[in-house]
Amino acid sequence: MEKLFKFFKFKENRTDAKTEVIAGITTFMTMAYILAVNPSILGASGMDKGAVFTATALASALASFCIAFFANLPFVLSAGMGLNAYFAYTVCGVMGYSWQIALTAVFVEGIIFILLSLTNVREAIFNAIPANLKVAVSVGIGLFITFIGLQNAHIAVDSATLVSLFSFKSAIANGTMQSEGITVVLALAGLLITAFLVIKKVKANILLGILITWVLGIICELLGIYVPDAEAGFYSLLPSGIISAPSSLSSTFMKLDFSVIATFDFVVIVFSFLFVDIFDTLGTLIGCASKADMLDKDGKLPGIKGALLADAVGTTLGACLGTSTITTFVESSAGVAEGGRTGLTSIVSGLLFLLALLFSPIFLAIPSFATAPALIIVGFMMMQQVTKIMWDDMLEAIPAFICIMAMPFLYSISEGISFGVISYVVLNAATGKAKKVTPLMYILAVVFVLKYIFI
Repeated sequence: MEKLFKFFKFKENRTDAKTEVIAGITTFMTMAYILAVNPSILGASGMDKGAVFTATALASALASFCIAFFANLPFVLSAGMGLNAYFAYTVCGVMGYSWQIALTAVFVEGIIFILLSLTNVREAIFNAIPANLKVAVSVGIGLFITFIGLQNAHIAVDSATLVSLFSFKSAIANGTMQSEGITVVLALAGLLITAFLVIKKVKANILLGILITWVLGIICELLGIYVPDAEAGFYSLLPSGIISAPSSLSSTFMKLDFSVIATFDFVVIVFSFLFVDIFDTLGTLIGCASKADMLDKDGKLPGIKGALLADAVGTTLGACLGTSTITTFVESSAGVAEGGRTGLTSIVSGLLFLLALLFSPIFLAIPSFATAPALIIVGFMMMQQVTKIMWDDMLEAIPAFICIMAMPFLYSISEGISFGVISYVVLNAATGKAKKVTPLMYILAVVFVLKYIFI
């Protein structure tokens, strides 16, 4: 145990093993949905869903172990949402490439990322972003994951105005509320329960909120209030079993196809994966590290080189195993909110991903309405960083505001960073403060503009 304390530097990071374990469990619980969602999305490209499930769990575990040992940071990695949709619906769907070619693009992206990480390019980008924009990224991510939580709970739904509140009236048929309405009520109840636990400073409050909400759902199902309907997307909240053998990787392992690697389209695909991944990852690292006060006095994150390398290695291994781009998950902020400060948090989450291979019926039974309150509460916690922005300096505040608003409204961490960087550079240059901006920020702004023109 003494060696464990020494390796993870618990004393220096003001934490302990119990806190780290709880943080790891919490992070896993908030992102376990990826084990169900990723096979469903990549399955649309023709990949075997069982193999994708196994590949996702293994890649997530390996990448999380890497970040623990490379950087001793409490972040967890898995197949990135958005990137998996681009993989299945754009590369394999609209562009018509096979999933083998798409996996090859992810593999090449991973190799490029490893080189960039070893040459400090990604670290330099992280350090070049101004302090106020770093805080804005944290706040923007808070709003973003709050919106994700509202969507997962179906509290916020599609409408003629793009988004609106769920209609309870439409969910009532013959005087009885349907399952969809019940899940919304359970999510709202879970939100209040989790908020109460946070206010009372109950240990492991977010994790307890998830479990209590899930248990309430199970009770509703047993009483016949919640009625499972698989075709409508409402599955049983009771685990279908306890232990299940992992699916074989034989259909996806090392199924890479380099036949079109020299084409322009392939280069565009790789660059698209690269761009979204690099800035989603940087945004998540900035946001979570800011929330946990892990940035040093110069706004730099100790261990970031190892964190970025872990992300790159995870992506490369994931492609070999048979899954889309591996990236640092914004849900890591849930574990950070629970007090996670070291790599032990990542290791615990990684071990749970491995356990999920055997106990998938249990993990896959955790409904999204049970984890949604956790995301919303974490969003609130990250929003508290907004007071650190220099609001009395318009030249600093306006780009920060643009960055914050772009993330939830454009549904993208990377777009928020893009808009923040572009507006920061343009406004400083236009007001005679061009020398204040670092050369790398100018380069980033030009790259972002070119991306919008050509991709």
